[in-house]
Amino acid sequence: MDREPEELQFLGLVGIYHEAYKILLSWRRLFAQIALALVLPLSLLFLAHIYVSHLLFSKIDRSEAALDVAPPGSPSQSAILSRLSAEWSAFILFKAAYLLALLVLSLLSTSAVVYSVASIYTAKDLSFAKVLAVVPKVWRRLMITFLWAFLLLVAYNTATLFVAILLVFIFGPDIPGAVAIALVAVLYAAGLVWISVVWHVASVVSVLEDACGIEAMRKSRALIRGKTWTAVAIFVMLNLCFVGAELGFRRQVVWGDYFGLGVGSRVGYAVVWLSFLCLVILFALVAQTLVYFVCKSYHHESIDKSSLADHLEVYLGDYVPLKAEDVQLGQLHV
Repeated sequence: MDREPEELQFLGLVGIYHEAYKILLSWRRLFAQIALALVLPLSLLFLAHIYVSHLLFSKIDRSEAALDVAPPGSPSQSAILSRLSAEWSAFILFKAAYLLALLVLSLLSTSAVVYSVASIYTAKDLSFAKVLAVVPKVWRRLMITFLWAFLLLVAYNTATLFVAILLVFIFGPDIPGAVAIALVAVLYAAGLVWISVVWHVASVVSVLEDACGIEAMRKSRALIRGKTWTAVAIFVMLNLCFVGAELGFRRQVVWGDYFGLGVGSRVGYAVVWLSFLCLVILFALVAQTLVYFVCKSYHHESIDKSSLADHLEVYLGDYVPLKAEDVQLGQLHV
């Protein structure tokens, strides 16, 4: 990153995208190794989950269809119920294993990319071996932040559901109730995006500062103030790319046989969408880290590069996060 700290505050949507592209291009060997080791397995896991879920649901649908025509109390009904129970159990276990693996790979990928971008920012020596050595000691802090974000999302979703049910009781299911529910849905979507942006920046805070969990969320919320629209635009655009990859994979791979696509074509499309998703996730993680530095610069909070470099090192096998006293607060001289 060849920009001075005080220059970062002027970066907008296009500037952050351009800077992320330059970082990936300049350090393409390192990020290619990170992508192959962490981001590609994460992308593969996500797409494989879509495909396997489709197969499992197809079996469940066939069993439920057979159950509808089976004579009540017959041996065939008992056999179908037993098979259906086993299929649902397999689906639930698969989902649990998938979510656990997804969480681990997501945290490891985030740790690796954030550490790498911060190291590039400080112009310190960087290698893939060093990234792998640091990542296992950083992701635990991300786990704490994730748990707090998860609890916040659960509380937010519960409160929204309660409000929606209350409005239905007050206004009924007619037009006034539908309008009220639509308004709640719009506000809910806006709040969900804002929470997601705060969470993503908090993940960077958890890696680079002596804060994690709810404290990292508070710092993140304060940081993005003034750059909220830029952060939201980056988050929304990259997530639209993510959703596009998912929908494309579903249509051309999962449902490819319904559209007359052969096995070879479906495999080819799977490779294309896997590569695209891997690039989107990698680019999003780099952009997410840049948003942190841009917000720091915008609030005139200069991070001393030498202090940050020292705290990114591994001392005696221990990862030392950036402490508050290492962040020099005050006006930057432009």
